[in-house]
Parts: sequence; structure tokens; C-alpha cells
Amino acid sequence: MSATATTDTAPTPAGGDAPAGNGSRFGFMQRFTQGELGSVQVILALIVIWTVFTIANDRFLTSTNLVNLALQIAGIGLISVGIVLVLLLGEIDLSVGIVSGLCSAIMAVLNVQHGWNPYLAIAAALVAGCAIGIFQGTVVTAFGIPSFVVTLAGLIGWQGVQLWVLGDTGTVNLTDPKIVGLAGTFYRGATAWILGAIVVGLFALACLNARRRRVRAGVPAASPALVAARVIGVAIVVFGVIYVLTQDRGVPLAILILVGFCVLFDYIVRRTKFGRYVLALGGNEEAARRAGIRIKQIRVLVFMIAGLMAACGGIVLASRLLAVNQGSGGSDLLLLAIAGPVIAGTSLFGGRGTVWSALLGALVIGSISNGMDLLAFPSSTKNMVTGAVLLAAVVVDALARQRRRAAGRL
Repeated sequence: MSATATTDTAPTPAGGDAPAGNGSRFGFMQRFTQGELGSVQVILALIVIWTVFTIANDRFLTSTNLVNLALQIAGIGLISVGIVLVLLLGEIDLSVGIVSGLCSAIMAVLNVQHGWNPYLAIAAALVAGCAIGIFQGTVVTAFGIPSFVVTLAGLIGWQGVQLWVLGDTGTVNLTDPKIVGLAGTFYRGATAWILGAIVVGLFALACLNARRRRVRAGVPAASPALVAARVIGVAIVVFGVIYVLTQDRGVPLAILILVGFCVLFDYIVRRTKFGRYVLALGGNEEAARRAGIRIKQIRVLVFMIAGLMAACGGIVLASRLLAVNQGSGGSDLLLLAIAGPVIAGTSLFGGRGTVWSALLGALVIGSISNGMDLLAFPSSTKNMVTGAVLLAAVVVDALARQRRRAAGRL
């Protein structure tokens, strides 16, 4: 592998700063087959999935169901944001599901049973997630133990801590409006449209800033017409989504939180020294070490972020379900949190992917699950289909990697 890794070159909402490419049909197809246009691939897959389920059940694309879908993917998507950074590093974290359950249990017990202020209870849960991530990352780096083993131990151990925190009751019902409101708040009317205008405006500024920076540096930049087309395209999508969602309850606060974290970490990965170090380490650890990158510190920080995002996801999931119990963070949550980014193009081999794959992947997984629920498929079928989709995504990733190697790009 080369010492410098790159992110997915498909346009992302954070700025349109991707290489221009040769512009030819052959160049586009070559990049597509080599896995460099993962966002395009997953959007095409979404179109197919939504078309199939809409034909099978006309309720799939109704406003009510799409609002439900947005709520369903918010918690999983937040956990996946942390998983993306771990995967970019070339590592894995198998404990994020149960860590989300443990952190939500800490929040619930402190708020309901000990009378803590809801914001302090949420803060305590987030601190717990960070502490768990720091602990696991330190064990991985200090002793050279594979992250698979360490986090597998965490998957088992933190579940025991969760049971201990919940105590004999096993279930804690959430009633505080500040906590419940995370998944129960919706924006309609002028507020929703103003939020949409802000999102489109920020995207336009990011695109213009990216183009200005590339022109100043003397490197190929998108033409003004292309920038305008991107902004118009995003505006159509954003305002279209707002129109559809406001036909029901409105735009959920939970999905806005997810999008906000995606924007934040996309900026960190693509625009900061820390993000470049993560990509370099995931692309080639030895080259990163020779370049003077503090490998151990980067690993610990990434696992800390994974723990933090697991806590965020657990809090949102608990808010949506109005309770925390012994099963919180279990079942297929871990599978879905990891499968989403992989399906959306983040490589299991490290150094390649985009934070937006957390949102797109959650949307793919959530759409499949939601569609099968509407069609009353049994859980056995849902698990088989999800597993098959994940396996297909991994195979596509491996084949794309082989093509890049054959083309001399690895």
C-alpha cells in the first residue's frame, strides 16, 4: 500500500473537494469499479431498494413511514460514525453495541433512580463512553493485542457491568422530557424550512471555499457550473426531504443530530492533521511510523471517539424506546452498526472510506429492515438478507481493492 491513503472521491456534503478525474466515460467507470465512488454506488443501491419495496408495499415511501425510518437509523448511524474512524484506522471494535447499552443504562439510572439533572446524566454517560474507549485503546496499543480480541472481551465484560448498573429491576423507564425529547422532538413549518436553508447555505459556502482553495493552490478545481449544479442538487434533496417529512410529524431532531456529527467528523477526517494521520496509519502503519506519527496516541483517540459515539447512539436509542433494559445494546445492533459503513464503501482493510458512509449505510440497512417489516418477513429472513448484503459488500470491497492493486494504486 502507499503511505498516503485517500478517502472516497465521491462528492460529499462537506465541500466538493475531490479530485476532478479525467472526466471521460472510461475514467468514471474505472473509478466506479475500483470502489472510488462508493457514495454513488450506495445511492444507486438505495434507489433500487426503495423501488422494490415501493412496488411491494405502497406504504413504504409514505411520510409516516419515512419519519419512522429516520428515527430508526439515527441511533445506529451515530454508533456507525465511531465505527467508521476505527475502520479507517484498520481496526475493529466489537464492543460498541453493548457500550451503547451500558452508557444508556448509566444515564437512565442516574436520572431516574438518583434524581440527577438530565444534562448531567447524559454527560456522565458520554464520559463513561470516552473512558471505555480510552481503556480499550490503551490495552490494544500498550500490549500489542489485536483490537478484535480486546473488544470481544469488552463485548462480554461490559455486558456484565450493564447488568450490574441496572440492578434487580432490569428495566428503567425514561420520562424526563429533556431525554425523551431527543427522539421525540420534530420540526415543522418555518423552523424546518429555515434549517434546510441553513444546511444548503453552509454547503454552498463549503463548496465555494473548497474551489477557492484549490484554485489558489494551482490544482484542478470544479468549474463554477459544476459547483452550482452540486448546490442545486443538494438543495433539491434537502427541501424535498423536508417537504415529505413535514407531511407527517416533521423533521426529527435525532436525524439532525446524526447529520451534525457526520458533518463534524467528515471535516475532522478530511481537513485536520488528526484525520490525515488516521488515514495514513490505516493505509500503511510502517510508513506512518517512519513519518513520525504518534501511532499509539492516534489509536487511543480513535477508540475514545468510538466509545463516545457509542454512548451517543445508546442515548438516542433509549430516548426513542422510552426505556433502558438488559437487552439494550444487544441483539443485532453491533452487526448493523458495522455493516452499514462497510456496505456504504468504508474498507475493512483501512485507510479508505468516508464518514458519510455511516449515514448512507444506516439508510441502506434501515431501509431493508423497514421494508421487510412492512412485508411481515420473519426475523430469520431479515437476518439472512442482512448477512447476505454485508457479505456482498465485503466481497465488492475486496474485488475493488484487487483492481486498485492491479492498476498500481496500492
